[in-house]
Amino acid sequence: MTIAATTPASAAPDSTPDAAAAAHAAATQAAAPAGHRHPLTLLGLLIGVTLAPMLAFNQTPSATLYNQLLAFFGFGLALIGLGVGGALQRGWRLDGVSIALLVMLAVALSAPVINDLPWSMALAGGAMLFGAWVLVQTARAVREDQRESILTLFCLALVTAGLLSVVVSFVQFFIPSWADGNVIARTGLAGRAVGNMRQPNHLASLLLWSCVAAVWLAQGGWLERRLRGGVRAAVALGGLLFLFVLCVLFSASRTGFIGVGLLALWGWTELLLAWGRPAAARLRKGPRIVLALTPVMFAASWGLVRWWTHASGHAFGAESRLSDEGAGSPSRLAILRNTWSLLKQHPWTGTGWGDFNFAWTMTPFPDRPVAFFDHCHNIVLQLLAEMGWPLGLLVIVLLVVGFVVAGLRGHADRRGAGLCAFMIVLMIGLHSMSEYPLWYAYFLLPAAFALGLCFVRPAKGDTVSADAVSAPAAAVASVASPRAKRWDLVTLGAITVLLVPVTVWDYLRIVHIYAPPQGAASLEERMAIGQRSPLFDLQADYALATVLPPGAEALVAAQRTGHHLIDTRLMVAWARSLAAVGETDKARFVAQRLKEFRNPVGDEFFAECKALETVKLDPRPFQCDPPSRVYQFQEMR
Repeated sequence: MTIAATTPASAAPDSTPDAAAAAHAAATQAAAPAGHRHPLTLLGLLIGVTLAPMLAFNQTPSATLYNQLLAFFGFGLALIGLGVGGALQRGWRLDGVSIALLVMLAVALSAPVINDLPWSMALAGGAMLFGAWVLVQTARAVREDQRESILTLFCLALVTAGLLSVVVSFVQFFIPSWADGNVIARTGLAGRAVGNMRQPNHLASLLLWSCVAAVWLAQGGWLERRLRGGVRAAVALGGLLFLFVLCVLFSASRTGFIGVGLLALWGWTELLLAWGRPAAARLRKGPRIVLALTPVMFAASWGLVRWWTHASGHAFGAESRLSDEGAGSPSRLAILRNTWSLLKQHPWTGTGWGDFNFAWTMTPFPDRPVAFFDHCHNIVLQLLAEMGWPLGLLVIVLLVVGFVVAGLRGHADRRGAGLCAFMIVLMIGLHSMSEYPLWYAYFLLPAAFALGLCFVRPAKGDTVSADAVSAPAAAVASVASPRAKRWDLVTLGAITVLLVPVTVWDYLRIVHIYAPPQGAASLEERMAIGQRSPLFDLQADYALATVLPPGAEALVAAQRTGHHLIDTRLMVAWARSLAAVGETDKARFVAQRLKEFRNPVGDEFFAECKALETVKLDPRPFQCDPPSRVYQFQEMR
């Protein structure tokens, strides 16, 4: 049995996107029961998209591990729900981003053999890359008639995360004493909100994602159906975007400010297209007007916050930051210069996957920034620096090609779903030019999922003139056609869900080193247990290197954990252990690198050298003399 649909006059070929979209909203209301609503998908997105960035509780030494594991756990559940819920087509698909992720996965897993990267780092990086690849493939496999309902669930989770972040931001900005560190994270930055991820830039990116997600809820008709009117939906969208933009201001993130400008550019582009080339516009009238007003929202927020802070004496972090640093960060510019220098020194093979921090720290840079960087804060330069020009350029070209194709596919969707999904990817891509959010699972996994949704081709005949009938037609098709199960993705999702608690158990062995429970074993025993961890052994090595007396055992631990992250305390212990085993010249080399950071802890280490001005010491402390030569970072492994 088939059902014939009649195209109403409001959806004639020369109709505007507003009329067609309004008809589509009414049609989708009737078709809503056919949308994907599997409870595991709902729960998974709630955990992986909403809860993951909102968890404030953490245990030393990692501040974000539990957030990232929640992202994996949530998307694992979502994979199961999508796989058994009949929302996916069969097969795997090729695109530039998927190929690039596989290339990087191969590089990460071969790094222990090629550049002695510890296996725990290779496995962690491999899990991130493989997870991203699976989610791109999963979203690409979404059935055409299910994309909008799945995107709506995804965006509802993002908007919920944004609203919760608004609450957190208000507490951190106005009454920071209410933050307990477990429900709401404490902020150490006066006059700034940092979110529960404890990073202002991360908070800003999450809020910008929430802005795009709110636009889709209005564009797709969800707000209109719930509020029973297009004007009410536009007003609600305006209220949501104002709150999110206000909290971006609270974060004082310059990247966030640029993101607000991108929202405005999106809105004004849609307005101009609707005026000059209506067929090229994708957004309805309400969303595009609200987006175009985001600069007004930002200006109003700035004026209100500035007035209140000046009147109350409260700190205004955004104003202070722009006044002190301007639009650019001197330390970021310095690390970019250092990275370019590293790339020129190692153009063919780079520093090796995961070894940027190691190579940068162990390379002389008199002008280096004083902070310890484990990333150069630019995704393009980072990939080139770690993989070299040949392989790095290949990966970048593949990513760019995939990104462009995703954008074109997204724009081809006349109803705006693909475009909104693409804007989510574009926002985090912008952030990745000055930070490294994609090195965190709670950004990487949602971004991969959104990117995959961009590739889903609209259903045949799905144009502006068919908006009014496409949803019910799709609903009939989804009922009439068999719904295939994707047991391969269900299996991957189940494995992910099972591995998360195992990972937590493994991590607790490291937690007990730094925060021993009552009745815990001795520190030596806890460190030995931690070193047997397959995923977190390097944190145990750090404790070993900095706690044991200088010597061979501490040196081996320092060299291993140095691949993970080097700081002042580790460099002091590393240098002392080198001197203790007779490698005095290398010890001096490490000391010279430490001196470049101009850190107060390092000043204590060099205090003996100042004493030489008044007292003659024999033998002279090794850190007081320069090394006889410059060592390559590979020699320090």
